[in-house]
Amino acid sequence: MSHIYPIFDTILRKEDKEELLKQHGKVIWMVGLSGSGKSTLARAAENTLHQQGKMTMLLDGDNLRVGVNNNLGFSDEDRTENIRRAAEVAKLFANNGIVTICSLISPTEKIRQMAKSIIGDSYFEVYIDCPLDVCEQRDVKGLYAKARRGEIKEFTGISSPFEEPQQPDLRLQTSALSIEACHQLLVDNILAITSIK
Repeated sequence: MSHIYPIFDTILRKEDKEELLKQHGKVIWMVGLSGSGKSTLARAAENTLHQQGKMTMLLDGDNLRVGVNNNLGFSDEDRTENIRRAAEVAKLFANNGIVTICSLISPTEKIRQMAKSIIGDSYFEVYIDCPLDVCEQRDVKGLYAKARRGEIKEFTGISSPFEEPQQPDLRLQTSALSIEACHQLLVDNILAITSIK
């Protein structure tokens, strides 16, 4: 790739964009099982932050899979590439001073570490902690039932592993706390790391 000439050193810096927007660009990387509450909390947080004058971008796993990642399946290799692309896109937004909320299952520590290495200091990991049996009871999309019947292969938590994050920046236990309490904790943490003093 000797014919590639990046121009990173000649374009506006992240700090220039942050000064314009009066906020720090961060990537809020929300991980957890399907049905744990990731998308619900991500949407609610984005709406609240928008009302408070924050420039935001929400990258949801399902949305990415019908666009940027529509050629990927659920093999280990495709899951890794799915997260790699999402992290690269999120990094672009954060480098423009935007609070970027990513709602992605991100099932393994290796995948999450890759995302963190791509995004760098802007990465803030939120574990939406909800036991598998509670997620199955919710089953808002009917996916667990299909996975149990063998209609969905390589489904996280059933036929594909989910490794709990060991040291997330924030853990929200959606089976123990109300959605309102989790939402408030999430927003408070985001405001604390994105507000310019």
